[in-house]
Amino acid sequence: MKIYNQGVIKIGSNAIISQGVHMCASTHDYNDPLHPLILAPITIGANAWICADAFICPGSAVGEGAVVGARAVLTKDAAAWGVYAGNPAVMIKHRKVFSDDSNV
Repeated sequence: MKIYNQGVIKIGSNAIISQGVHMCASTHDYNDPLHPLILAPITIGANAWICADAFICPGSAVGEGAVVGARAVLTKDAAAWGVYAGNPAVMIKHRKVFSDDSNV
């Protein structure tokens, strides 16, 4: 896992960050010839799962319970309980939520 946290990165309770994940919370202003640093926080919600080798781009937020699939590149926010895949990552389905009293 690589956490490049020049900007703030918040990780919620029970979130899973798998092997090889890269989170980068800053970028540069490519319109300025001096390329100044821009801090862009990342938020990973409670019960979210960032799968192996995924890349979380600066300024992205992963909603509660969302899944970012293996090798996905998240360039925008991921909605709560959505499952995202691809480059750039897009929602491919909604995650089922089981209650404590369900028979799994």
